[in-house]
Amino acid sequence: MTRNIEFGTFSNSEESQQLLALLCQCFNSPPSDDQYYANLIGLDNFRVIRKDGRVAGGLAILHMGQWFGGSSVPIAGIASVGIAPEHRGTGVAAAMMTELVKQLYEAGVPISTLYASTSTLYRKVGYEQSGNYCRLSVPVDSILLKDRTLPIFPVAATQDEVFHELYRQRAIASSGNLDRNQAIWKGIIESKEETIHAYLIGAEDKPQGYVIFSQKWGDKGYNLLIRDMVAITPAAARRLWTFFADHRSLAENVIWRGMAIDPFLGLLSEQTYKITALERWLVRVINVPKALSLRGYPAGVEAELHLEIQDNILADNNGKFILTVSGGRGEVTKGGRGELRLDVRGLSPLFTGLFTPHQLQTIGQIEATADAIAAATQIFAGSEPWMSDHF
Repeated sequence: MTRNIEFGTFSNSEESQQLLALLCQCFNSPPSDDQYYANLIGLDNFRVIRKDGRVAGGLAILHMGQWFGGSSVPIAGIASVGIAPEHRGTGVAAAMMTELVKQLYEAGVPISTLYASTSTLYRKVGYEQSGNYCRLSVPVDSILLKDRTLPIFPVAATQDEVFHELYRQRAIASSGNLDRNQAIWKGIIESKEETIHAYLIGAEDKPQGYVIFSQKWGDKGYNLLIRDMVAITPAAARRLWTFFADHRSLAENVIWRGMAIDPFLGLLSEQTYKITALERWLVRVINVPKALSLRGYPAGVEAELHLEIQDNILADNNGKFILTVSGGRGEVTKGGRGELRLDVRGLSPLFTGLFTPHQLQTIGQIEATADAIAAATQIFAGSEPWMSDHF
């Protein structure tokens, strides 16, 4: 980095207060939020960039995991990226993200995931759109299911351990769901402004699902704002829809975060739902061999893929690699024929499965032989990568 720019942890408590105040300004959040957010994330997980010895911006790192192919891959989730207005457009943000990528590599992090207010900055340092965050809505009075076979009963949302195993079962079978840390769980079960309700579905000793939600008045009634929900059986899914329908006397809409192509919607009698927002999260493969070897792969696939990667920031990611997949696991070795060529940005949506190899070839993100395309299609086959969490 240049001599007048430094990136790292806080050097004193005054710097932490300066950054927290700056982030409140950047995101137009009330000053009362800064200490709550600091306690939630932990000051050790913030990074600050200084220009000429003064705080010019910073970010937070959330250490957790993300599920791909039935395996949890450790990630660095990047949140609260903010630069002081007087330093925007000067290269400070790009310098900060470049140094972050290097430090994450040195720390042994396989991949990094974030939400972007603008993709341009993050693409410069190797991040690429890699999965969906989708908000959906359906009018309560259009839900016609009446299946009360399973019991549903209220529980304290703050006793969140009861939800963890149910969520984990759903996450393992999905692609892109977070292996949540406690900060993410707290963001779901706690609120300073809203009353949070939570219910379990099924027998108390063996629940089959849950829902955590709040209620907020809309134009004609209140909306059910789903903070998190899981149904691991068809009966639980039907009971959940019935539970929502039973609010029809006053409730207007159910609003939740799910898949863009959500099988949960197949239980509705009519297509009365709407996708009200669709956003893509971005991934940066930090360590190519480590990321590819920690990810899970489809059972029964026996294949070999010869990759050639280009990375303009991390030299160790450059070159040819052989990915050998067997028994749902991957092994990576140096060398090979380089039959599928791409830069590290193009690797991200291939890794997560957002786009097929053929689709990536169509938009110019990879060059490959027909055999390499066929092998990659087998290896990275899976469902839509998505998550219901935003950070």
